[in-house]
Amino acid sequence: MSSGVETSLNVPTNSKRFLDFARNDRANCKMMQVFAPAKINLSLRILGRRNDGFHEIETLIAPISLCDQIEIDKADCEKGIEFSCDDLSLPTGDENLIVRGAKSFFAATKITPAISIELKKKIPHDAGLGGGSSDAASTLLALNDLFEAKLPRETLAEIAESIGSDIPFFIFQSTALCKGRGELVTPVKLKEELSILLLKPEFGVSTASAYHRWRDSQEIPGVSYAAQQFAKQSFMNDLERPVFEKFVFLAQLKMWLLEQPEVGAALMSGSGSTMFATLRPNADADVLAKRAKAELDPELWTRACQTIG
Repeated sequence: MSSGVETSLNVPTNSKRFLDFARNDRANCKMMQVFAPAKINLSLRILGRRNDGFHEIETLIAPISLCDQIEIDKADCEKGIEFSCDDLSLPTGDENLIVRGAKSFFAATKITPAISIELKKKIPHDAGLGGGSSDAASTLLALNDLFEAKLPRETLAEIAESIGSDIPFFIFQSTALCKGRGELVTPVKLKEELSILLLKPEFGVSTASAYHRWRDSQEIPGVSYAAQQFAKQSFMNDLERPVFEKFVFLAQLKMWLLEQPEVGAALMSGSGSTMFATLRPNADADVLAKRAKAELDPELWTRACQTIG
């Protein structure tokens, strides 16, 4: 992991332009390059366990300017779906959400697949940032554009839901309130754009394990789980309790962040292991990141970014 603070990719802050940005060979429409944004959960409430084994949730999610890069080319592949990634730890077969998304698109449209897809990873996995889900959704959007299938966004969201609960959020390319198991998406507008510092230790957290431990988990004495108010927004996450109980360092990181003068609010995103700090005006994210590494963990991965859309 990087030892220095990094800034986010230089992507357009208007999320509707993700598919148009860095698009190549527009006249022949043979190749496309798109950015798949990460997300943070500004709030996450668990309302109970459902009969289908999932949990009923209500969560406010915002896309951020940290992005994976996806290149799709239909000129160099005769038939089928070829997928490659610069992160060798990720699967490249049917277990990969991009591959599953592409197969679902071609099955729905009856178009013969003949495509190569290359993923350049910037979003860490097992981090609560939605990288895999965003990659799948961005692939669906890009294929719909590249093959001029003209599927409405609602249809793409239905395809996305069959792949994963939080993938439909990324189809709408907007901050959104998500309910059900995450598939019921209502786009909203943030009251204020937020400057963010992401901080992630070397370990990841299993989403399934976090939800499994939720009901029986206990709060750690001295750790604040209460809703925080900053920038006209409320911040809280019901998954902090089970995750902090198992990974105490994340609880320590949150409480440390809340003591820093640059920080307006600090929260775990999704099921972790990424913590994010919302920064006060004129705060220096680089200074805060260096201080966190010096005082807590020199191997922390950090990234300065902002909400988009």
